[in-house]
Formats: sequence, C-alpha cells, structure tokens
Amino acid sequence: MSVALLWVVSPNSEVSNGTGFLDSVREGNRVPGRDRNSMWKERIKKGGRQRWNFGSLNAGLRYSDLGGSRSRNGSSFAVQSSLVASPAGEMAVSSEKKVYDVVLKQAALVKRQLRSTDDLEVKPDIVLPGNLGLLSEAYDRCGEVCAEYAKTFYLGTLLMTPDRRRAIWAIYVWCRRTDGLVDGPNASHISPQALDRWEARLEDIFSGRPFDMLDAALSDTVSRFPVDIQPFRDMVEGMRMDLWKSRYMNFDELYLYCYYVAGTVGLMSVPIMGIAPESKATTESVYNAALALGIANQLTNILRDVGEDARRGRIYLPQDELAQAGLSGEDIFAGRVTDKWRIFMKKQIQRARKFFDQAEKGVAELSSASRWPVLASLLLYRKILDEIEANDYNNFTRRAYVSKPKKLLTLPIAYARSLVPPKLTSSSLTKT
Repeated sequence: MSVALLWVVSPNSEVSNGTGFLDSVREGNRVPGRDRNSMWKERIKKGGRQRWNFGSLNAGLRYSDLGGSRSRNGSSFAVQSSLVASPAGEMAVSSEKKVYDVVLKQAALVKRQLRSTDDLEVKPDIVLPGNLGLLSEAYDRCGEVCAEYAKTFYLGTLLMTPDRRRAIWAIYVWCRRTDGLVDGPNASHISPQALDRWEARLEDIFSGRPFDMLDAALSDTVSRFPVDIQPFRDMVEGMRMDLWKSRYMNFDELYLYCYYVAGTVGLMSVPIMGIAPESKATTESVYNAALALGIANQLTNILRDVGEDARRGRIYLPQDELAQAGLSGEDIFAGRVTDKWRIFMKKQIQRARKFFDQAEKGVAELSSASRWPVLASLLLYRKILDEIEANDYNNFTRRAYVSKPKKLLTLPIAYARSLVPPKLTSSSLTKT
C-alpha cells in the first residue's frame, strides 16, 4: 500500500517505550506531586534536543511504541469502529455514500467555526506536556521531515501563515508514521492488535494526552483547527485492510480503500488550508474536491505500481473490470503488456484524470496562500499518468516518474495559476 506522498518517519528513543512514560503522566495514574509538564521536561532536560533520536527513514516505528495505551480508569482503551464495520446491512450502501457522510460531518465542523470564534466545539481544554519551546521544537522536527521527503510541497507550505504551515507539517508526519506501520521496515511484525493500539494512541492525541513530541505537535494542531478525528481513524482502517485484503472485486471496493489511505488526507487538510473568504463555493463542495484529489493520487499510485504490487502478491485493480477486458491475475503476475492490457489501462487512466479534474476545480476555492502547494502537487502527480502512457503502458517493469526538468517547468505554471482568484460563478461549486 502506498499513500500518496506519505512515507514513515518516527521516533526511536528511550521515551517511546510503549508503556511507562505514557501511563505515568496519564490523569488517574499520575505520580503524586508531579505534574505533566515537569515530568515531560525532566525526561529531556539531560542533553536537551539530543535526547530525541528520531532515526533514519529506514528506522521505522518500533513495534513496542504501540503498546500500553490505556483509558483514564486503567482499563484497555475501547477502540471505536471506523467508517465501515461491515455488518451485512451496510453492504447495500455504496462506498461513495459512506464517504460522503464523513465529508458532510467535516464540512459542518468548519462551518461552525465560521459562524463563531468563541466556541469552536472542536477539542477544548487540550493540555500539552512541556513548554512552548518544546512544542516549537516538535513542530520544527515535523517541518524537517516534510522538507526532506516532500521538497516541493514543503516549499509551498512556506507561503502559508506560520500556524497553518506547522499544522500541515504535523498532519503530514502522522500520516507518514501511520503508513509506515504496514509499509515500513517493521511491517512484518504489525498485527491488527498493534493497529488497535495505534488508534487508541490517536484517541489520546485528540484528548490532549500525546505520547511523544511528534504526537504533541498534532495534539496542538487539532486543538487549534476544526479537525475531526474520523478521517484519522479511517486511515488506520486502511492500514487494517492492507493486512488481510489483496484483491478488490470492483471499483466500489477500491474507492473505499482509496478514501481510507489517501482521500482522508484531503479531509484532514482542508481545515488547515482554509477556504478563500471570497469563495462562493459550498464548504461541502470544497471537501469533495479535496477528497477527489486524494482518490486521484491513490489511483495514480496504483497504476504506477502495478508491477511492484504484483511482486508482493497484491493486485489493486477492480477484478470485474479486469475480467471484462479479458484479463486475469495470471496476466498481471506475468507482466504481459498486450493490446487488452493497453485498452484496460486507458480506461483506468481516464478515470483517474476525471478525479484530478474534479479536484482542480476546488483548488481555486482555497485560501490564496494554500493554492500553490496543492496545485503543484496535483499537476505533478497527474503527469505520472502521462508517463505511464509514454512507457506504452508497461507499468510492470518500468516505473513511471516525472523528471526533474519537467518538475521545474511545472512549478512556475502552478504558481501562476494559483494566483487566479476563485470563480464567483462556478457552475459546479456555487453556493445555493
């Protein structure tokens, strides 16, 4: 599984021991006479910043980091079900309908913020360990990760206000760490129970009880912006799917998976990116565009990585559409580039481009400082589809990628287009 633009970087320090430090600062299990701030600062005062060893890209998230998350009463944290609990009665509901229900919830949260700045009803009373200096350091580290592994996007974030830029960095890093649980170096050790503990840790973040510095950055972010926990839960659900599911019977199934692992990123990001004050688009339509970008990115990942996924025994393509094209899993594993395959690929690329087109309509509705990084990402990722075509649809042994010169040519184009204000009479995104 590959989340668009998201890979893993996570802490690998003595503080991340899975139980002791976290439990010792929990309300209801606190060491007498010592508050959360003093304990957090004591853990790092010897050596300051150097006490935090975040490791390299290949270090991954230690399996032990996922242990021991508990509720206030000391019992195991009850993990809430994600968007789809898969009871028989839900099978009649399409994936798009299920996802749209989440979109509506996120949009309503933002609209409540626009109505009132006195009571955002988001995550009140967040208490973060440490002091402002430590929190600033956590955000700085998130920025360093973003700068190293998403250079183009990082440059775009520098155009945002400081608060928005740091919040995007924090979300970026959490998504990287989550993706790495099933795609990183320790993926073979990850079990459903480990993902349950990771989701419980997510609940702690949203409750103001972060486990480490990177969690603290996200905890602060969700206290400042109207970010709902559901897309984060749903991304974890996508990781669960990768533990047991390697085939998708139809596009409805694949759509839900794409939402889980990439569409969720769009829903997380809209409250941070902000909607332009002059936009006449509905909040729901902007969220839909963000969702479409995530779906488009993930479909592009899937089409680019067919050969790589096949070597891992996975086929992220609709089985019914393969059969209709006269293709089978055997053709995928054999890596046969035939006329049937080319026809099939043309239809898959056409679908991905439609999602990109829908997403691009919404980019213009974002706040002016947020348009460039999003539009640059969109244009560059869409070019991967062009490269698949240029490779004669051989995505079995040739990896489609956008060359550096083409990237450099795309950036000023994206910047110029990002300066165009929202269209006040957009037929697809006009408020009623």
